[in-house]
Amino acid sequence: MPQRSAPERRAGRYAPSPSGDLHLGNLRTALLAWLFARSERRPFGMRIEDLDERSRPGAADRQLADLAALGIDWDGEPLVQSEHREVYAAVIDRLSAHGRTFECFCSRKDILAAPTAPHAPPGAYPGTCRDLTDAERARRRAEADRPPAIRLRSDATEFTVHDRLHGDYTGTVDDFVLARFDGTPAYNLVSVIDDNAQRVGQVVRGDDLLPSTPRQAYLATLLHLPVPEYAHVPLVLGPTGQRLAKRDGAVTLEQLAAKGTDAGAVLNALAVSLGLAAPGERVDTQALLRRFDPDTLPTEPWTAPAALTGAG
Repeated sequence: MPQRSAPERRAGRYAPSPSGDLHLGNLRTALLAWLFARSERRPFGMRIEDLDERSRPGAADRQLADLAALGIDWDGEPLVQSEHREVYAAVIDRLSAHGRTFECFCSRKDILAAPTAPHAPPGAYPGTCRDLTDAERARRRAEADRPPAIRLRSDATEFTVHDRLHGDYTGTVDDFVLARFDGTPAYNLVSVIDDNAQRVGQVVRGDDLLPSTPRQAYLATLLHLPVPEYAHVPLVLGPTGQRLAKRDGAVTLEQLAAKGTDAGAVLNALAVSLGLAAPGERVDTQALLRRFDPDTLPTEPWTAPAALTGAG
């Protein structure tokens, strides 16, 4: 009797936004995403999330070069979001055809000023435009100084996901934006569509994105798509205790190289922060992969040392 081959494991991925060069926090998250995927023999995909108006020409190429300099590789060509706008539009059209969207004329200021439901977090959509009549919608459209955003008509108020580091996490699911007023598809939509297109079964990213994850998982179930496994990892902080940023000194590979710190030394610092290397030890990603155990990862943010960044 012929043997059946084992089903292919769904991929891991890293998805930078090319708004500038990757800093130490981005590089650490990318390394962790790669380690999670490769340690479980998953394919590892790359995605360029360039729909944001802050995207800069050439930034994606520099980001990919920096990842390669650390020893992070990936399978296949990176998916470039700006090349798939018609895919996102088709999904929104399909949801609209089933009555699952509505036009929203609210500004961010309107939403923050409106009363929200009890226990809803600040900024949760209060439903202002959800049940407008056809006449009210036509009037708002005529009076508005810009096109409406498109929101999902959700039938849930919360959704629970399981995270490898945080356990079960229940978060708000409101009528979140699918397309902004300028027509740009929103992150919560495109991340779900692209993860499915790239056969992603494992999402490793910064824990600042955990609160938005229930929205994405809910949308995936609504579209009858598989929900990936999640691992939201701690962020890298600057010397002031705030999230690492350019104000904190030399934080990119290019800036660090100009100060005499090469990619190998940066990889060592990242590995030390994860308990995978001793200070000053020259390692490569294959050595780190042999040592990697997700169950022993630090659960607290890492403060980048001033000796590395030159801050202070």
